[in-house]
Amino acid sequence: MTTDIPGFFQGTEMPTAGWWEALWPDPAGVLSAVGIEPGMEVVDLCSGDGWFTLQICKVARHVIAIDIDPGLLDVARHRLTESGAANFDLVAGDAYDLAKLAPRPADLVFMANAFHGVPDQPRLASAVRATLTSGGSFAVVNWHRRPREETTILGEPRGPKTELRLSPEQTIEAVEASGLKHTQLIEIPPYHYGAIFQKPLS
Repeated sequence: MTTDIPGFFQGTEMPTAGWWEALWPDPAGVLSAVGIEPGMEVVDLCSGDGWFTLQICKVARHVIAIDIDPGLLDVARHRLTESGAANFDLVAGDAYDLAKLAPRPADLVFMANAFHGVPDQPRLASAVRATLTSGGSFAVVNWHRRPREETTILGEPRGPKTELRLSPEQTIEAVEASGLKHTQLIEIPPYHYGAIFQKPLS
């Protein structure tokens, strides 16, 4: 992902090959922890190269992977088709336009490693709320607010700049401004947390 793309969120470019896999050796475990279950309609928001999308496909009824970068979606398409997955759609677009990009309501919207770079986080959370089914969930996986030099992977500091990182409290405050309700906070070792939110039942 390149930062000259209009609508690109700051500090959310995909990492170089190798350390993504080192950081997330068990993507299926992360997805289970945040509440993705069989039969769900899922949106993988800011999906990047499809590292999590592939595992979502193995569980969900259907997944829509949305990213601003068509090049990364091409990588994801190759990853998914090579695995034999067929229950997905890949959509290029701005995350703020989520309600327009997702053609049907989602049971869960998953967003990993991108929320910290969103300029207007309540606006994005409102777009997510508009996309969710009644009682649906928004799962945000974020880097802990630790100095970047402390979050090393394969011997080097990794992740967004220290000043971009959000504490769980900051994430909760931003998302709850949209009317979504925080329901759970989980640890995702070694450097992340997952904040889970729910759309009120209507």
